[in-house]
Amino acid sequence: MTERGAGPLNGLRVVEVGHAVCAPLCARHLADLGADVIKVEAPGGDLARRYDDVVGGDSAYFAWANYGKRSVVLDLRSESGRADFTALIAGADVLIHNLGPGAMNRLGFSGENLAQTNPRLIDCAISGYGTSGPMAERKAFDLLVQGEAGLMSVTGTQDGPAKVGISIVDMCTAMYALSAIQAALIGRSTSDRGRRIDISMLDCLAEWMMAPAFHQIHTGKSPRREGARHNMMVPYGLYRTGPSTSVNFAIQTTNHWQVLCEEVLEAPELTDHPDYANNADRVRNRVDLEPEIEKRLWSIGHDQALERLLAAGIPVGEVNDLAGLVDHPQLAARDRWMTIRTQGGPAPTVRPPFNLIDPDEATQPAVPSLGEHTDSVLSELR
Repeated sequence: MTERGAGPLNGLRVVEVGHAVCAPLCARHLADLGADVIKVEAPGGDLARRYDDVVGGDSAYFAWANYGKRSVVLDLRSESGRADFTALIAGADVLIHNLGPGAMNRLGFSGENLAQTNPRLIDCAISGYGTSGPMAERKAFDLLVQGEAGLMSVTGTQDGPAKVGISIVDMCTAMYALSAIQAALIGRSTSDRGRRIDISMLDCLAEWMMAPAFHQIHTGKSPRREGARHNMMVPYGLYRTGPSTSVNFAIQTTNHWQVLCEEVLEAPELTDHPDYANNADRVRNRVDLEPEIEKRLWSIGHDQALERLLAAGIPVGEVNDLAGLVDHPQLAARDRWMTIRTQGGPAPTVRPPFNLIDPDEATQPAVPSLGEHTDSVLSELR
């Protein structure tokens, strides 16, 4: 097994029939917390295995979302594969799946059949658009849901929309699925009954989109795309301090606005300017205000501007590339790095951020090779 220490979910058995990111990431987090996660894969394996081979022969996405699990190959289209899967489900606490619209039903594992096999099972079905409605049968990936939910309409610049640079819908959905599963497990502790959970990627991202959507609902207007700046707060984002330098800072309070004007920009006249009195005013008048802020930052210079922002207690940070993240001194100081095993040898990754497991108790988790644990897991069922 690839256990990582006892953890608060020690003794919990999770079966994952997942591919890509949503279901695998949700299941991996349960493994991070101590659950025994059995990843059931078709003979061809999770499609994410073939994205690339940059992590010791494993793909970056697959290694990230699947370490700490046991991999079992079952052909669920075959009678023997379905029989073995049914035996797995009979002894499981949680099932997580995202095979595509109607796939589990076609294989004979509808919610009703699963509940008959194991009345205590927490059955978490993840889909793009849910199990009802006109889009229920559509396939979905992160990019498509970013578009459907309006995220791309507020991401990018005024020249055009952009997708978020990571699989944010998959991650968002995985976290809501994780929360729902944990809530269902708590409920089962008193009812001794399982529960079916219907998690939709669109539902999850729609919840995250409500702040800008409220503007649409209540004003009839959507916030504009503002690139590296906030579309509902000013000043908030990246402001140039020279031809190739910028500072990244955030103003959210009246006090911080006053301090910025007086102690950083040396422009006390902006503090009481009627067009900039509060955030709503500053957003409405950003076309005039933001060039004024940048002009003053240029005159101050990057190093002095950064020094003043820090001294004034204004929230400010760097805009790192990924090399900067990997070498980030804060992550190093907090011992946030650990090692996982891959088919090509050890590889570094950040520790799961739950911070509930004593690192001294944890074994080194591994990215499972396809079907690595088939024999051992099936032997446990006999």
